[in-house]
Amino acid sequence: MAAELTAPELIAKHRPTLDQALEAIRTRAYWSPHPEHPKAYGEHGSLDAAAGKAAFDALLGTRLDLGQAGTDDWVGGEISPYGIELGVSYPHADLDVLLPAMKAGQPAWRDAGAEVRAVVCLEILKRISDRTHEFAHAVMHTSGQAFLMAFQAGGPHAQDRGLEAVAYAYAEQVRTPESAEWSKPQGKRDPLVLTKNFTPVPRGIGLVIGCNTFPTWNGYPGLFASLATGNAVLVKPHPRAVLPLALTVRIAREVLTEAGFAADLVALAAERPGEGIAKALATRPEIRIIDYTGSTSFGDWLEANARQAQVYTEKAGVNTVIVHSTDDYKGMLSNLAFSLSLYSGQMCTTPQNLLIPREGILTDQGPKTFDEATADLARAVDGLLGDDARANALLGAIVNPDVKARLEAAAGLGEVALASREISNPEFPGAVVRTPVIVKLDGAKPDAEAAYMSECFGPVSFAVALDSVTDAVELLRRTVREKGAMTVGAYTTDSEVERAIEEVCLEEAAQLSFNLTGGVFVNQTAAFSDFHGSGGNPAANAALCDGAFVANRFRVVEVRHQG
Repeated sequence: MAAELTAPELIAKHRPTLDQALEAIRTRAYWSPHPEHPKAYGEHGSLDAAAGKAAFDALLGTRLDLGQAGTDDWVGGEISPYGIELGVSYPHADLDVLLPAMKAGQPAWRDAGAEVRAVVCLEILKRISDRTHEFAHAVMHTSGQAFLMAFQAGGPHAQDRGLEAVAYAYAEQVRTPESAEWSKPQGKRDPLVLTKNFTPVPRGIGLVIGCNTFPTWNGYPGLFASLATGNAVLVKPHPRAVLPLALTVRIAREVLTEAGFAADLVALAAERPGEGIAKALATRPEIRIIDYTGSTSFGDWLEANARQAQVYTEKAGVNTVIVHSTDDYKGMLSNLAFSLSLYSGQMCTTPQNLLIPREGILTDQGPKTFDEATADLARAVDGLLGDDARANALLGAIVNPDVKARLEAAAGLGEVALASREISNPEFPGAVVRTPVIVKLDGAKPDAEAAYMSECFGPVSFAVALDSVTDAVELLRRTVREKGAMTVGAYTTDSEVERAIEEVCLEEAAQLSFNLTGGVFVNQTAAFSDFHGSGGNPAANAALCDGAFVANRFRVVEVRHQG
């Protein structure tokens, strides 16, 4: 059957976007082709708010048949953190049938070349973008994010990260020319002449192991980086967050088919309750690339045991903010309050440890003692979340019982500066919504170290009193070196302190933000400009997104012809 989407048509349609993405990763300037505002959708084939909600509602209680090879059962069981049973069932795969089918599609995909692969990926992203409202509800009801965050982070921001990965993948593949004429002079004899052809070839099947909190944002970079470099991709979602990635797989399969490629180049690996297929999948010889976001323990296991694969992990870290001095005390408190509250702290970038000199800090409102600064921050969080409607819109819902348990246990670790409170959600009475807790710890006491040197994922922060800013800088160094950090923040008006903090982050490879007091927050990163993680400390062995994230997903094979 002839392809419905021809390569020239796809190139004409998407090459301008690819070129803009390539320019954006070169300049690191702001750019996005995906609108952030919900009202921007509803024209040119995209779903508006009502149509997107209707499309999501129509999925509930249905079987999502992807038509992929080797389906031997139907599985499901997702329950929204907002209390809704999704009732969607997904294909369960016989891997001995599915994996060979996926591998069979790779030669034609490889031979299509980097540009065609890139524009096919962009067509997939365009169709996902058109259904952003539908995806927003799917992300909301699997992750517990509030709707607007699910819309933005699960929609345009995730799509940006996917496009960014395609751009890096394309740039790395075309770094080597497709062919070269090689002629070596031999003096009086005829030159040695060879024609050399260079082909990027895929490593094999890529496995994306999805996470519960950001299924698309964290899933798309690896998915599109592997697909754009010629690999088939098997998507293994988190059991509580299958729907957003299942919809992604369905769209990808539709586009691949229309473009004349094998649909099984992208497939879903959903699992039965308690089946735990990730370890078995990750060590199969067919799996040559793994992308994983989640706990440190399983990330370490993958790095140690999936020896046949190139493994990219984003694990856990202890994110730190040093508070030394500020010329905008109100702005600092407001910024920190938002950072601690957003999505109930259930982000890998949320600050956990606030390191504050015991003698206090200097501000534009005069000196503030450790206790005063901590109390003022608690009041800022209370003020931000004082209105329940606004609180629900910022906090979302607690994603799983483990987060709730950590939150409740944190109050027993030290003096509570801000107690967590329960908030009801009138629209979703089954949602578990809690405000953050801030606990004061004395950094000089050994029993406090167990708390602040361990990740406490969720809406839990520790205000740690230290003897000096020098001690804070050294604790920052130790924390990043031993535990890793996805983000580091600092507030200081002292250039020497700033240099000391920056030097630690350069040496320990941690991404750093200084003196954020406005609408940019330490736990947010922008595709095409910001690096998410560095790959240089224990929190992650890769960065989203740079050349290293894509270059080892393919190898260049050279074929030489004499004459």
